[in-house]
Amino acid sequence: MSDSIYSARQQHILLISSLLVLAALILYGLGDTITGFLGAGILFVVFRPWFQALVHRRKWHPQVVTIGLLVFALVVIILPFTALTLLLVDRIRHYGQNTNQIMDVLHAFERKTGYTFTNEQTVRSLLQQSVAWLSQRLPVLASGLLQFVVIIGLMLFTLYFMYTQERQLLQGLRRYLPFREETLGELGESLKNNVNANVLGQALISLVQAVLTGLTLWIFQVPDALFWGMVAFFLAFLPVLGTPLVWGPAALFKFTQGDTGQGVGILLVGLIVIMNIDNLLRIVLARRIGDIHPLITLAGVVLGVNIFGILGLVLGPLLLSYFLVLMKVFERENRLRRAPLDPQADSSPQ
Repeated sequence: MSDSIYSARQQHILLISSLLVLAALILYGLGDTITGFLGAGILFVVFRPWFQALVHRRKWHPQVVTIGLLVFALVVIILPFTALTLLLVDRIRHYGQNTNQIMDVLHAFERKTGYTFTNEQTVRSLLQQSVAWLSQRLPVLASGLLQFVVIIGLMLFTLYFMYTQERQLLQGLRRYLPFREETLGELGESLKNNVNANVLGQALISLVQAVLTGLTLWIFQVPDALFWGMVAFFLAFLPVLGTPLVWGPAALFKFTQGDTGQGVGILLVGLIVIMNIDNLLRIVLARRIGDIHPLITLAGVVLGVNIFGILGLVLGPLLLSYFLVLMKVFERENRLRRAPLDPQADSSPQ
């Protein structure tokens, strides 16, 4: 006879509670480094079709393929994205410390409209607040170089073991995730679609829109066109609102300078080419990327950036999409549980 003061049900509940508390402590302790593990998970999904094709079909050595994928991820994705972020941070700092150019534009706008609404102190304060906000979202600005290197190292190290121990990883997920086999398949398909949409598809669309925006501003002689092209890349992750936040003010800048023709030109290219290239690319890529509603993407980006920093551009929509998928799974599981007890449950009006 057991001497425990807990019933079997109480022991089960306490075990689950202990696991949840320990998991929360681990996540809290990992802090910013959690982005390394999450990034590894995203890259695992992105490169898995290549891994399967080379290892499972062509029978290449798993470690050789894994090292090749790690090098490719580092050279083609991680380093360029890091360089782009560093350049963006450098220019933001420059504008935060030198407000003369921005003040010239604002004063020109005031002269055109006849309204005075700015002063040097207000603009400088707003820029400093903007830099402070961005410093919390951009890891290379908020943390030192050592911590950034640690995060990248964790990402590549985790990705290496995810591929070299792929079978054990997938078996562990099937064993410990509390879902049916068909539900796991649905969640896996949802993850693949969301990663394709928010990583491959959206990154490609953002890159094309950023290049077009930068070229347009350079052609129409807008100062610092390269910097604003980089800003357009990150803003392009926001559906509808993205690149107009760059080329719209650029056109306004030209109007305040008296260059009406160039201002009109920027607006025409922005409205006809840059905005519509988004829709065109989505149609072309529709069969290869998941169909994610723009509202989910927009809300997910706002949510993700506050939690994960710049990686939230990708992780935020993933979290929101997964929440909606789990809600559908919960609804279906509830119906299945009620069906034997209530034969009329499924026939009730929806």
